[in-house]
Amino acid sequence: MYELSIWTVLLLALAAGAAGWVDAVSGGGGLLQLPALFIALPAGSEVNALATNKLSSIFGTATAARTYIKNLTPDWKTALPMASVAFAFSALGATTAHAVPTKYFGTAVVIALVIVWIWTLMNPLMGAESNMRWSGGTRHYAVAIFVGAIIGFYDGIFGPGTGSFLLIALVGLLGYSFLLASSAAKIVNLGTNAAALIVFGFSGSILWTLGLLMAVCNICGAYFGARTAIRRGSPFVRLVFLGIVAILIIRLAWDTWM
Repeated sequence: MYELSIWTVLLLALAAGAAGWVDAVSGGGGLLQLPALFIALPAGSEVNALATNKLSSIFGTATAARTYIKNLTPDWKTALPMASVAFAFSALGATTAHAVPTKYFGTAVVIALVIVWIWTLMNPLMGAESNMRWSGGTRHYAVAIFVGAIIGFYDGIFGPGTGSFLLIALVGLLGYSFLLASSAAKIVNLGTNAAALIVFGFSGSILWTLGLLMAVCNICGAYFGARTAIRRGSPFVRLVFLGIVAILIIRLAWDTWM
């Protein structure tokens, strides 16, 4: 493990806790945790930062998913096929990431997030309650599997905003409430994180000691984040979602164009 000061480790632990809370509510925890790792680790260790971020995140995602499952009833018939497909395509994305020039993704992702943000802002009733589309039909599952494949591949090859894209796809395309969508998104996110973690594990890129320490804090944040979302409901999840996506747009725009 790299030689890090106790203060740096404490700040990384704090970032992991905050990331777990945000990710459990609306997705986007990587906005806090991944930049913190990039800053803390020396130049040239970007792959170690990505891999360690996945290790910490998967524990928080699992905790959030378990908390949602104990208090809500996820749509397993939709979430499990999505998670399986997302797992496979995330692994495919992670293994081909080195061969694809991801620098061109930034502009497209920023534009997509701006559209998502405006659409969500202009439709305040969207996601307040579940209004399922094609519920139980072939088209419902076809759309869910397609979304799982696209977002899974994106998470493996690039990543920023994966949780937010999952959330808005489940709300906008399939008609879930923000709260139920958040619970399903955590199950799917487990698949994408697990696939990427396996790829990183075989490459020897994970900083295990640091990642597991951050995972403890991520778990605590995820637990309280999921509990807060369940208690406050869909309007709260929507509000946090709008805030996180706005920050994500600014950050990606800065990284891409500045």
